[in-house]
Amino acid sequence: MTVTTSSHGSFGLRRPLACITAFASAMFLTACEPIATATSGPSTGQMIDPSKPVPVAMLVPGGAGSGDLDWLARSLTNSAKMAAADAQGATIDLRIYDSGQDPGTAVAKANQAVDEGAKIILGPLFAESANAVGLAMAPRGVNVISFSNNADIAGGNVFVLGTTFANTADRLAKYSVKNGKRRILVVAEDDAAGQIGSRAIQQAIQRNRGTVAGVANHALSQQGIDEVVPNIRQAAQSGNVDAIFMTANQGAVLPYLTDSLADSGITSATVQMMGLTRWDQPASRLSLRGVQGGWFALPDHRLKPQFDQRYRAAYGEAPHELGSLGYDGVAAIAALARAGKRNALTTAGLTQNAGFQGITGAFRLRRDGTNERALSIATVRNNRVEIIDPAPKSFGGVGF
Repeated sequence: MTVTTSSHGSFGLRRPLACITAFASAMFLTACEPIATATSGPSTGQMIDPSKPVPVAMLVPGGAGSGDLDWLARSLTNSAKMAAADAQGATIDLRIYDSGQDPGTAVAKANQAVDEGAKIILGPLFAESANAVGLAMAPRGVNVISFSNNADIAGGNVFVLGTTFANTADRLAKYSVKNGKRRILVVAEDDAAGQIGSRAIQQAIQRNRGTVAGVANHALSQQGIDEVVPNIRQAAQSGNVDAIFMTANQGAVLPYLTDSLADSGITSATVQMMGLTRWDQPASRLSLRGVQGGWFALPDHRLKPQFDQRYRAAYGEAPHELGSLGYDGVAAIAALARAGKRNALTTAGLTQNAGFQGITGAFRLRRDGTNERALSIATVRNNRVEIIDPAPKSFGGVGF
């Protein structure tokens, strides 16, 4: 089954597509289209003397004239400083550069940082900028650990630190198949982000030996969703679908889509509902009829409350949701330096199999530039979040 709708009558769902889209969870950043990634040999990066301070440059999205981006820039900066201060047995020489949103500015700042001695780049945030920085740094043999989650830019000397669609989709698909929900219908927006998410879901289903029972694409509009709901209902009632996996990236999609399906008699009581995005943010989503009993993935938050409390005490405000990525990046580098690894900043050092213990759980970088983050499976019961399958605490080892 493949269904595509193209109507665009809007009620607030349709909006111009920005080149970088912030998803409802505030955890996902993606480029409009796949772009050329930086390429290099099988192993890249600078060698260091771990007994001396490690020069680390971090590019943050400050100076762009946006209050939210300035807050995020502060959070990344302050979190990274916390990690550097916590780095017992290693010294991190952390240098912060405001790179805004412009790729050209990011490249200029990265070149300045390396000219001033930086051995690795953390950031930037946006995929297009990270790609540009990676291309500029490849001839200089410098690795880039971006705060983006866009796997399209990963590879060569570019790593992504944010939670990727593929990571989330794989966790949910594996759990679904393990629990007998093998035949999965994919429902996705017809924009670039929705289609990237759809591909990630389909690949995850196949990788975990499930079956893609069909794909239903809908426009970002009330009419587009209205047109596809009957087809979804028909598939769900056919007996050939065990679960419905929705991208629902745009903020208004999840409420309208799940309410419309519930009105048609399709809820997790009849066929298992799953989502690629956070169903607990904003909290008002927890009262939606259509999300009750559904499955979605969450970061491991066992360490997050302690981190948030420390951050507020030190800086007098709450950290941005993405701020902890600054801590994770610096702490991972510090852990490798503390272990005496001269190759800490090379591909081999950064991609150690054991991974690292981050603020939002265990994570590890892969040689293809993507990452794996340990995620929990959550559901919504009586308008409250419940963890039904906790995130693993490690990948068989500890990094820091």
